[in-house]
Amino acid sequence: MRPARQRARAERFDAARSEAAAADRRVAAAEPNDQLPPLLGVPFTVKESIALAGMPQSAGLVARREYRSTDSAPAVQRLIDAGAIPLGMTNTSELTLWMESNNRVYGRSSNPNDPTRVAGGSTGGEGAAVGCGGSPFGVGADIAGSIRIPAFFCGVFGHKPSSGVVSNRGLYPPTPGPAASMLQTGPLTRCGQDLMPLLRIMAGRDPEDPMSRDVTLGDPAGVGLSGLRVTAVENASWVPMSRELRDARELAVGALRATGADVRHISLRSWRHALFPYLATLQAGAGQTTLELLAAAGAEAPTWGALVRGGGPHVLQTRLTLAAEMLPQMSDATRRRLIETGRAIATELVEAIGDGVLLHPAHPRVAPRHGATIGRSWLLTPTTVFNLAGVPVTEVPLGLGAKGLPLGIQVAAGRDRDHVAIAVAMELERVFGGWVPPASCDRAFEGDVGRVLTKNTVAFAANVS
Repeated sequence: MRPARQRARAERFDAARSEAAAADRRVAAAEPNDQLPPLLGVPFTVKESIALAGMPQSAGLVARREYRSTDSAPAVQRLIDAGAIPLGMTNTSELTLWMESNNRVYGRSSNPNDPTRVAGGSTGGEGAAVGCGGSPFGVGADIAGSIRIPAFFCGVFGHKPSSGVVSNRGLYPPTPGPAASMLQTGPLTRCGQDLMPLLRIMAGRDPEDPMSRDVTLGDPAGVGLSGLRVTAVENASWVPMSRELRDARELAVGALRATGADVRHISLRSWRHALFPYLATLQAGAGQTTLELLAAAGAEAPTWGALVRGGGPHVLQTRLTLAAEMLPQMSDATRRRLIETGRAIATELVEAIGDGVLLHPAHPRVAPRHGATIGRSWLLTPTTVFNLAGVPVTEVPLGLGAKGLPLGIQVAAGRDRDHVAIAVAMELERVFGGWVPPASCDRAFEGDVGRVLTKNTVAFAANVS
């Protein structure tokens, strides 16, 4: 498998050092009235399943280990055009299929707060890189919680934009057809105030992505919290949220009530039945199965024996997915009923949000131990409902729990009201302190990564505001 050789190819430190030096020279030579790019010299990282020119894009699939992107995804290129410097790629779950970032190409990503715990997925490597202090911000993608779950587990901010605000072109596996409306590309950051400036740079219509569109993004500073409707959801998950997460949510509710927000609690038991409608909607709109993706990548067709024996080029999560696809599939009538149920759940969610925000944890527990989520698909329901509805959601850190693991809450707003979710996130950051550097953070800036950072990085928040 040669994982060490492949990991070395996923960084571009030499090129980043040269670009950082050029950025410093440009800053030093600038005249007072010169307009410099807003992110000039600021380093960042990119989820490996998102294209960055010259870099690998395997999505953890052994058959694509030698693949290199020829162009950068529009969302990434817009950041580069704004002066940001990519350090390299971060790990993902195989084919971005699950909430633990583990594959046969790069291995397994661990939580920066506790290496026995997951970093989340499928953007887990990005959550770990930003969470440990190794990257000021990163780019991820979210079709079932893939930004929000890693942001939660690693104690950072993550924003899933409204559907179509940011182009999804340049992602692998591709998500064509109607299912693309459930996929959003967005930022992960250590500071809540960095989310909107980054989103503004990444956003905008891409002529080659029919799902993308131009949206007038609002200003979080113009959002008044007094009188804002804040809805906390109860009874929404088959696995009830832990006591410490419930307590953290109620503290967040109390902080918003103190601003004059209009708080209410409601029960949304329909979420418990959201997984199969979500999967039916995804499969009906994607137009390609996992088996077909493997065939297109040149991978050998799996057999039942290989799936049962284990080992080989695929991790357990992928083998379970492949095995499920090889079983008899649901009828068209059943699929239609499930899709209609998904639409009803999405409508109920949008109505619950109204012109305010809705609060619910992205996962019922803090970051679990490695392997603990495998085969438990129902754990995704607290995040997938928002993908069904296409609404913006910001994951907000709320400090550390009893075991030193991050607590957090999702803040969802109405479609194209990304600034409202981010405004609430910034208020919660002010009250609770936001990102808490883990013990591993002291070592994050040693070695190659530390030598790439430019003088401009220390003023990142001020530079992009």
